[in-house]
Amino acid sequence: MKSELLWFFLLLLANFIIVLIYMLWNLIRSRTKHKQRSKSMWFRIGVMLLFPVVGILFFLFGYLLYKILFRTPVDLEDVIFSKDRVKTYTFADEEQERNIVPLEDAIAVSDTDSLRSLMMNVVRGDIKDSLATISMALNSEDSETSHYAASVLQEALDKFRTNVQKGHQIIMEAPGEQAEYAAMLFDYMNPVLLQKVFTDVEQDSLVHMMDEIGEVLYKHHRRALTSKQLEAVSLRLLEIDDYENCQKWCERAEYLFPDSLATYTCLLKLFFNTGKLNQFFRVLNDLRESDIIVDNETLELIRVFL
Repeated sequence: MKSELLWFFLLLLANFIIVLIYMLWNLIRSRTKHKQRSKSMWFRIGVMLLFPVVGILFFLFGYLLYKILFRTPVDLEDVIFSKDRVKTYTFADEEQERNIVPLEDAIAVSDTDSLRSLMMNVVRGDIKDSLATISMALNSEDSETSHYAASVLQEALDKFRTNVQKGHQIIMEAPGEQAEYAAMLFDYMNPVLLQKVFTDVEQDSLVHMMDEIGEVLYKHHRRALTSKQLEAVSLRLLEIDDYENCQKWCERAEYLFPDSLATYTCLLKLFFNTGKLNQFFRVLNDLRESDIIVDNETLELIRVFL
């Protein structure tokens, strides 16, 4: 019994000596190494002290296994670690560019294969801003093109109707809590409504929904309103001859954005369409005396009015 106990203490002593040698050896090496190595060293020392012999054999076996299985160095010849920026050049597909024409022009082309191919290219992308153009293909002499245009247009408009109806209902149930969502729906509706692809009755209904959503924004999220949004709802109302609500938004634009070109153009269009020439020339004179830079589109608009 005493001999077994003696052997046990000798084993512990031998384990302690091995661990001590390992620690001293690593301390000498770690002076020039990263600190992470020092942490892993203390972890190994702890394991070897708590699990005599077994801990040493575990790390020894792991080291030998690593050397046997992973001794082949990684080939990094094709890997670049440089931080220098590399410019890549993608050359234009000249053949494809030569074949791109406006859909309005392509509808008049008698080559049905080219027209069908062009329609396919159009509908593969985001067609939200191309609905009016696609609707022109409904009158194409090629029955397959007109049928395909009708299917695509119907699907896009049905999706738009569903999204607007759901969004409008959510906003009207809790206007104060859905102001940010109202702004998103407002901007979603305008690009489609300005293309006038709905019937007159449905266009009126959707524009008035847009007007109601705008009211929510004005009451609960006024600071987030932009000049472009006020211009959008004003013009949509003007297009359906709702002059009363259009004037309401023009006055709000004049109050919130007095130095915006969009405010002046909305007022000019409103007063011209309603025949209020005195107010029209008053706004025009105010625009001339202001420091606002007038773009070519507005200049052309003024020439048409005058």
